[in-house]
Amino acid sequence: MTSKQKVFTWVAIGAMVFGIVALAVRMITTGSLRALLSPVSLAGAVLRQDDDPGKQTPLANVKVTALDKDSVTASGKSTSSGFFNLTIRPPVYRGRFITLRFQHPEYQPLEITVTLPAPKLFIARMQPLAPEPLNKLDTAKASAKIIRIKDAKVRYLLKNHTTINVGTLAKQFLAPNIANVPCQKHGLCSPDEKWKATATILPIDADQGNEFQNVRVSCIAGPCPFTSVEPDDMARPARKMNITVVNWSDTADFLVEADVTRTTATDTVRYSYPFIVSQTMNFALPSASEGPSIEANFDGQAIVCPLGPDLILSWATCSVEVPTGGNKIYRCELKPGYEYEQ
Repeated sequence: MTSKQKVFTWVAIGAMVFGIVALAVRMITTGSLRALLSPVSLAGAVLRQDDDPGKQTPLANVKVTALDKDSVTASGKSTSSGFFNLTIRPPVYRGRFITLRFQHPEYQPLEITVTLPAPKLFIARMQPLAPEPLNKLDTAKASAKIIRIKDAKVRYLLKNHTTINVGTLAKQFLAPNIANVPCQKHGLCSPDEKWKATATILPIDADQGNEFQNVRVSCIAGPCPFTSVEPDDMARPARKMNITVVNWSDTADFLVEADVTRTTATDTVRYSYPFIVSQTMNFALPSASEGPSIEANFDGQAIVCPLGPDLILSWATCSVEVPTGGNKIYRCELKPGYEYEQ
């Protein structure tokens, strides 16, 4: 290779390198290769596919997986309201494709391809699994096995708290002291720190299950202006209380009075009537409700089905969502072999 050929070759290589570098710089500055340094959130809802919007009920416990090619970058499950939220950790590059895969044993798998950073909410509508084809004999048998449910209602308990007056307290007590004894800042003193004071403590107890309310302490004899009572606020109900009288003059006489109350809790049975859409029953109960159960007619037989803490029913799959400070929202979707009779 001649010197000219070598020079030409090196110039060509240099131009090629410069072009590659320039292209990379351009792609970086335009953002096509810019890495996202903060996590990327993919949020949305999973619904049942139906032409009628009123029957597109939320799907709970749907497994949602984010795939980058064949690698799982994030996964989670939908809540009872169908909500899901996946967080993809950096580094993530703009323009990269991510596949969202939705899986549920009673629905056909679904995949959605998204482009990051995907600044939108995703609505995934899943198609129920189609039943296997039946011949005429099998169709007749299957029809006979369908259990029809009607007159469904939800029974639950609410605790009512009732407070009643069971007695009164009236107790007299003395707060002894000797007047005009200089304090000299040793021990307890008057508010102006001139005179020696004493503290008399009277403990009161309303007994087990009871509380004091409207506690009143009054000075009925003696140099009342030179006394103080602690605590200042005795409005809060309490079973036990220490009443302290500070006295920096001669002995004073006090009277403490209070109402003695007892609060009892009783269970009240309440009923709620669910809203049924297609194969899904929806109902909401107060946050303080307890012991929910579903009462319904199953092919002419009245049956009570307690939900229990795990929401396990043989004929439906149930879920509950409890927003902060809100009601309990239940959804129960029928299993194969059951249907609601409207």
